[in-house]
Amino acid sequence: MKKHIFGISLAIAIGLIACTTAQINQMTKDINNMGGGGGNKLTNEEVIQGLREALNVGTNNSTGSASKVDGFFGNPLIKIPFPPEAIKVKEKVEQLGMKDQVDKFVLTLNRGAEEASKSAAPIFLDAIKGMSIGDGFAILKGADNAATTYLKDKTSGQLYTKFLPVVKNALNTVKVTQYWNPVISTYNKIPGVQQQNPNLDDYTTNRAIGGLFSLIQGEEKKIRDNPAARVSDILKKVFGSVVK
Repeated sequence: MKKHIFGISLAIAIGLIACTTAQINQMTKDINNMGGGGGNKLTNEEVIQGLREALNVGTNNSTGSASKVDGFFGNPLIKIPFPPEAIKVKEKVEQLGMKDQVDKFVLTLNRGAEEASKSAAPIFLDAIKGMSIGDGFAILKGADNAATTYLKDKTSGQLYTKFLPVVKNALNTVKVTQYWNPVISTYNKIPGVQQQNPNLDDYTTNRAIGGLFSLIQGEEKKIRDNPAARVSDILKKVFGSVVK
């Protein structure tokens, strides 16, 4: 009997020695994932709470950053350019010596987005509260931007409706038409050109929301990758449970 037990133990030892370090590490990860980290298994409700908290932190940080002077204009990642569909306008009027006016117009577009971002945080907060998350684990164990993508997919239409009047008011505040009207009127007077006048409210709203989501995505990645960015107990518990 003792020989039999010894033989089994020896076989297990030989099997472990034969495993590569990578295999052993993977086995450890699998055990941790199954046990939720030493008996501290997460519930789906806790995961959802952690995801909402991550999005709250991300949206607050992002809107705070974007609403500062040069939050959009000074950030190449989210800077709003001259409307691409009207790029011929830009090219033609610059040839006529209006580059300065074009630059000022682009600056005011970005100032409008920065101004609008001051009111964005509560809009995002309402959207996050109303967001229904089914399988929190699928998002938690998904890509580095999985929660942001989920928020974007579920709330973009609602956000646009709420954000459009905020942007419209912001563009009025920075007097964007003061710089746009001379540019577009000069272009439309050029013989033979197709008349242009893009909807600046719509264009800026879409670009502003897209820029904010880009920043939120970066904040989510920070929380996933950097323990120091997990500023609450639920963030530490939920995101600290993910083994990478």
